[in-house]
Amino acid sequence: MSVFQQTYADYEYIIIDGKSKDETIEIIKEYERNFHGRMKWISEKDYGIYDAMNKGISLATGDIIGILNSDDFFTSDDVLETVAKTFKKYDVDAVYGDIHFVNDNNLKKCVRYYSSKIFRPSLMRFGLMPAHPSLYLKKNAINKIGFYDTSFKIAADFDFLLRAFCIHKISAKYIEKDFVTMRTGGASTANLRSRWIIMKEHLKSCNNNHIYTNVFLLSLRYFYKVYEILITNKQLDQKDNI
Repeated sequence: MSVFQQTYADYEYIIIDGKSKDETIEIIKEYERNFHGRMKWISEKDYGIYDAMNKGISLATGDIIGILNSDDFFTSDDVLETVAKTFKKYDVDAVYGDIHFVNDNNLKKCVRYYSSKIFRPSLMRFGLMPAHPSLYLKKNAINKIGFYDTSFKIAADFDFLLRAFCIHKISAKYIEKDFVTMRTGGASTANLRSRWIIMKEHLKSCNNNHIYTNVFLLSLRYFYKVYEILITNKQLDQKDNI
């Protein structure tokens, strides 16, 4: 488990399970002893991924909170150590970095690198946001921002970050580091229907928070996504030719 392998050990690990019918609970119980009391878990019916995130936040007792989704894993063993050192060095509300995507058949081959380096709060009207799985927030900042809005099917993370950066104007530090490895095929990347839902929910979030945007502006982010994929492929080709 990538959490257990982290070089930084002063953390609590909270697992929220939606009453899985596979072997999830057995696996949790198998590893639980290795965390020496730092793991907490619940398994009960929930109302989707964002409800589960809210439950985890409510249970957290630490000063800093981050979320690692099911099937995702830390790209390196020093992610939490890097986050802790950054919060100690800088007086900020949040820290975020980069992530990358892989296919199930080859977890070591990057198919898209998602860099948060260009992010500015003003870019959220174009649908651009920092990589949510790389985000770590002080709990007192979350108390101001509020929970994830479960009325959103796919884009509650966008809405949460919009409130964080554009409404509450939290301070943040970007780290040029690959935090998380994600498998393709998640709720926000599944198909054209999910992309249309995202578009509608981005519009809804911006309207709710009085941030001007429209379908055309939000569509521009797909050009940037294509650019990311092209850059990733170019870097992979260069690596293969070495």
